[in-house]
Amino acid sequence: MAQTAHVEAEAERAPRLRLEPPYPELPAGPAGRVRLRWRAPAGEGGDGAGAGLAAPGELFEGQIAALERGLPRPELRSPAERALAVALRALSGPPGPLRFRDLTWEFGRRTYTMGVVNVTPDSFSGDGVGDDPGSALERARQLVSEGADAIDLGGESTRPGHRPVALEQELRRVLPALERMRGRLSVPIFIDTSKAEVARRALELGADAINDVWGLRRDPAMAGVVAAAGVPVVCMHNQEGHQYRDLMAELERGLRRSLELAAAAGIPESDVVLDPGIGFGKVRGQNFEVLRRLPELRLLGRPLLLGTSRKSLIGWLLDDRPVEGRLLGTAATVAWSVAAGADVVRVHDVAAIRDVVRVTDALARGLPS
Repeated sequence: MAQTAHVEAEAERAPRLRLEPPYPELPAGPAGRVRLRWRAPAGEGGDGAGAGLAAPGELFEGQIAALERGLPRPELRSPAERALAVALRALSGPPGPLRFRDLTWEFGRRTYTMGVVNVTPDSFSGDGVGDDPGSALERARQLVSEGADAIDLGGESTRPGHRPVALEQELRRVLPALERMRGRLSVPIFIDTSKAEVARRALELGADAINDVWGLRRDPAMAGVVAAAGVPVVCMHNQEGHQYRDLMAELERGLRRSLELAAAAGIPESDVVLDPGIGFGKVRGQNFEVLRRLPELRLLGRPLLLGTSRKSLIGWLLDDRPVEGRLLGTAATVAWSVAAGADVVRVHDVAAIRDVVRVTDALARGLPS
């Protein structure tokens, strides 16, 4: 069965990207095909035919790149044509590689696993190690030994109803732990923070990347700090409250805004990973809708990171299951996310989830050679 990609742009609004059916599909192999449809706004080939470039119809994989070559030069493209170009690139293959200081992640062959180290006393998942750098290093080493491809080090809880942590307190938690880990781990260390000063100090100390739960939109200095360091950044969708007129359209718009802020600061698009923000600025039903429609975000053309591990939406669905009983529910959401196109999963239980990821990768992406 072919998938249909809808690429729409309306005057004064961000382009809309849609896949149908909106659920994961196993690859169809060399004969796989995608049905491409797009509609231009009035004044941009307003008959909906997109200046004749892409009338509705089926495209084999080999035709996708040729169609993109038929578009005007990038600087002359209309919003609809730009949206179409991004969709074509995304449909023709996985996102480009993510480069760290000492290694590169190649997407499309397998999903990468990020292990969580919280140097906080109030982590929602109950795994916080407090402000003891030795315990943080021990936890990180355990996760790496279990198969983590990266460590996500955070000094401020983002659980619902959390109290913000002052800058100096976050620095006192994060920097000693990072200093203890530096040079002792074989994987990249992401710093989970939305404060530019924490990011700057951590990057100076040797951190490899930043994970910003506000997607460069909370601290106006964050994008400049990341750009100056030349490191990857995860931009997550987040907002105050959970009121949406069109959940996926507004989520996409927020992620596009993060991409715009990154580009304006000089961060290459190839350094940006996107996260739809499960559990952030969304209620339970909205979180499940995002997960069901995750394939639509593939059309943004960037690697996708998903963080569902032990979250309350799983506990709620499983009759208010406590955190320690959410492993299998987490595994289900991870398997779904990987099949739907996630490139990185952020988890607490690396040993168990790594097995889930490997088996799902074999089904969704093909057995390793």
